[in-house]
Amino acid sequence: MTPRAALPYAVPPHAGRVTPRAGEMVHSGGQMLIIDRYLLRQFLQVFAICFCSLTGLFIVIDAFANLEDFVQYAEKHGNLLATMVEYYGYRALSFFNVTSSMLTLIAAMFTVAWFQRHNELTAIMAAGISKRRIMRPVILAVLAISLLAAANREFVIPSVRDKFSRNAQDLVGEAAKDLTPRFDHKSGILMRGKKTFAARQQIQLPNFLMPDSLDDYGSQLSAANAFYQPPQDGKPGGYLLKKVSHPTELNQRPSLPAGATPILITPMDADWLESDECFVVSDVTFEQLVGGTAWRNFSSTPELIAGLRNPSLDFGADVRLTIHNRILQPLMDMTLLFLGLPLVLTRESRNMFLAIGMCMGVVVAFMLINMGFQYLGSNFVISPSVAAWGPLLVFVPIAVGISEPLLE
Repeated sequence: MTPRAALPYAVPPHAGRVTPRAGEMVHSGGQMLIIDRYLLRQFLQVFAICFCSLTGLFIVIDAFANLEDFVQYAEKHGNLLATMVEYYGYRALSFFNVTSSMLTLIAAMFTVAWFQRHNELTAIMAAGISKRRIMRPVILAVLAISLLAAANREFVIPSVRDKFSRNAQDLVGEAAKDLTPRFDHKSGILMRGKKTFAARQQIQLPNFLMPDSLDDYGSQLSAANAFYQPPQDGKPGGYLLKKVSHPTELNQRPSLPAGATPILITPMDADWLESDECFVVSDVTFEQLVGGTAWRNFSSTPELIAGLRNPSLDFGADVRLTIHNRILQPLMDMTLLFLGLPLVLTRESRNMFLAIGMCMGVVVAFMLINMGFQYLGSNFVISPSVAAWGPLLVFVPIAVGISEPLLE
């Protein structure tokens, strides 16, 4: 009798393995489901280990750097462990959004390389099962995680966006932050101030520079504080300025319109204002005023599209590029998979680390070219749509060409 080791398709006897031997393989759906579960379990284990390892490393480094701030917060507001769990729990959502594409490729490559290393792939193919059928659970798992990351990006992260705006030094949102001046492009007002406080949506010492069309009472509008108020009860959204110091006697002057819409509302025309108050109508929310790039990163695609249509904001090519990238991200993830998968399936060597190293090289090349297109699109050298589709136009033909013979 020929020894098992002499058979090129024989599966070494590993304890706990559920893969059937080649001689027992048939084209039955039940036994293929066993293989599917085996590969899927291996993929999810690798993905979970990689994600937990990277997330844990990030938490350890960041926690040691900010431990004193956590302790001070916990002394006033609650348990230290609960504080850190909540803080890094939200950060893990953002970390998953950033790393999911890379980790799915690593998990897929490790799963296939490990499966191939023990001749299990050869044994199953000897029974007449195609590579496409064998790889189907891995491909579907990558697609599922890509869609899960999209759902996390579009629904979960925007709902807790305020948590990401507060770092370890400002867990309550009461720390003062500098305000970067921002134009309201609809009214032409330059909104300036000394400090902002996120918890109260407050601007300290606001000093709004009025455009020529609204400078009847002076070019500057100064007050002790300003508070953002969203639209409600028929009132427009904007900023309530309290203890107005300039211009003086504003309560005896009528509101200033911009066209048919009042922009600077005074107490003379609004009984809900005190004598030393005024209201500046603006479609720039407090989050958009102080959030900057962070607001864009943690907003959903519909919110970004609404921002593009908001005449008070002047979103540039970078936001347009972000919207295109959000829509195309699952396609980018699958393209990256089909670039790396053939590198493992075509190698005769069973060195999984070499195969994964080659895949990481593919990831780096893919990211560098993608960053190049992002730079060109963000600076209007090419249109944002072309910049977003550029990496796919380059890599999809390559991925199709190298993957089609392997997955027949």
